[in-house]
Amino acid sequence: MKTTKMFALLVVATLFFTSCRETVREERVVREVEEVEVEKETEDREGILERTAKEVDKEVNEEVNEEIEKIGDDN
Repeated sequence: MKTTKMFALLVVATLFFTSCRETVREERVVREVEEVEVEKETEDREGILERTAKEVDKEVNEEVNEEIEKIGDDN
């Protein structure tokens, strides 16, 4: 009699705990973004210093390339 009560209690406890489980769903959202939009957003966020630095960098690179061409190929 005692074993049947323990068995019944074990069954009820098992059903109680397993029925309370919550299923967790994980969803992933993948969005495609065009590169043009990203570049435009970063340009809008850049300040005057960043834009000026880019222009100066372009000019310096052009001058360096001109000097390299003046020196020529040593081979």
